[in-house]
Amino acid sequence: MLTPFHLAFPVDDLDAARHFYGTTLGCPEGRSSNQWIDFDLFGHQIVTHLKPASTIEKAHHNPVDGHDVPVPHFGVVLTMDQWEVLADRLRTAGTKFVIEPYIRFKGEVGEQATMFFLDPAGNALEFKAFADLGQLFAK
Repeated sequence: MLTPFHLAFPVDDLDAARHFYGTTLGCPEGRSSNQWIDFDLFGHQIVTHLKPASTIEKAHHNPVDGHDVPVPHFGVVLTMDQWEVLADRLRTAGTKFVIEPYIRFKGEVGEQATMFFLDPAGNALEFKAFADLGQLFAK
């Protein structure tokens, strides 16, 4: 059984984070204070911690499959159906993608559906899916 991961990261506006993670992504909210909010991200615990905007760094990018991938980033590997539902949900919400939903490494080892976007604080997220989950760590 895969156990949930925990990730805490900075945001500059808790209300914007609450709307984005709670409403746009549909993550149930857990505990919170005036400095942080827990969310259930597909069974994993993420925590947005308030940090002034002037101290949040810009993301770096690395080339992958012809796209500039923001680093750092985080996300979840979903089923293909979950990924498609989330992509539609984000499009409907008017989300601006850093990398539009597409199939990466098409016809190659590790073929996967992927998409990248930013939260309101500029944190980069990637959600991906595999038609064959056995390709997750394939070389």
